[in-house]
Amino acid sequence: NSRAKTNDDTDGFVKVLADKETDKLLGCHFIGSVAGELINEAVLAMEYGASCEDIARVCHAHPTVSEALREANLAAYAGKAINC
Repeated sequence: NSRAKTNDDTDGFVKVLADKETDKLLGCHFIGSVAGELINEAVLAMEYGASCEDIARVCHAHPTVSEALREANLAAYAGKAINC
């Protein structure tokens, strides 16, 4: 994503696991140097039964690494991401 490119720290990814019928977020995989800073949003979303669309519609500041979670959820629910 944009912040990772700016920081020259592009090794890693976010993987979203969701129910295909309900779009409910079931889990997330974070790989990279800032994974520990990203997991909290995913855990909160799962605790409250959020869908991928719910997370994708939440404003994520730009440029931040947290946009990677938004992008992954946008790809999961809409089939497209903006900054891959």
